[in-house]
Amino acid sequence: MRVQLFGTCMVDSFFPEVGDATVRLLKHFGVEVVFPHGQTCCGQPAFNAGYRDEARGAAEHFLSVFTGDDPIVTPSGSCAAMVKHHYPGLFQGDSPLGEKARGAAARVFEMSQFLVQVLRAHERVFVGSGKITYHSSCHLTRTLGVREEPLLLISALSGAEFVPMPDATRCCGFGGMFMAKLPEISCALADEKADSIMATGADTVTGCDSACLMTIADGLKRRGSDVKVKHLVQLLAEGV
Repeated sequence: MRVQLFGTCMVDSFFPEVGDATVRLLKHFGVEVVFPHGQTCCGQPAFNAGYRDEARGAAEHFLSVFTGDDPIVTPSGSCAAMVKHHYPGLFQGDSPLGEKARGAAARVFEMSQFLVQVLRAHERVFVGSGKITYHSSCHLTRTLGVREEPLLLISALSGAEFVPMPDATRCCGFGGMFMAKLPEISCALADEKADSIMATGADTVTGCDSACLMTIADGLKRRGSDVKVKHLVQLLAEGV
């Protein structure tokens, strides 16, 4: 099996270790990973800010790069949701691009979704340790509808203890442009999330979106917490 990896802006600019873990994990399961050159932003920041023409331009470029029939895999529920749920609407009435958008929407997967639904990775055993809690990010859960897949993968970490987080689906405060436009509210939400994490007694918090985890790490640091923050693919890659 071959997949096309969409790295995302956050991973490319701030968390290359998440991209490395994604590739190592996919290769561990015998998947050939292709990284299409020329890939850039999926257009979500512009879309969320109401700049639909700019978002359409970014989406059109994405569709010109991610061609063919291979699955598109990304370690971001937020970016996967953009391609799956908003690309077709951006090109309504535009037959050639509309067809490409619908095709990309049908073959895009968030990483935990691909691992469970396609590779059945949760049926394998990974090596884990310590107490782990999980933040359920907004776009992953509400827009993409991925709820059980990350939990199934965490349960496959033999030797680790999963500790449910109070209000796990509550926003961490990132919210894309929301963080920049309303920083006081964003930081207050991040503080609440940090308190919820610390209340679990976990030594590691994980999730499926690097932007959320960046905000969570900042909230924990401001609280003086030593809870480790790791993307789910990092935990899984460490345990193979």
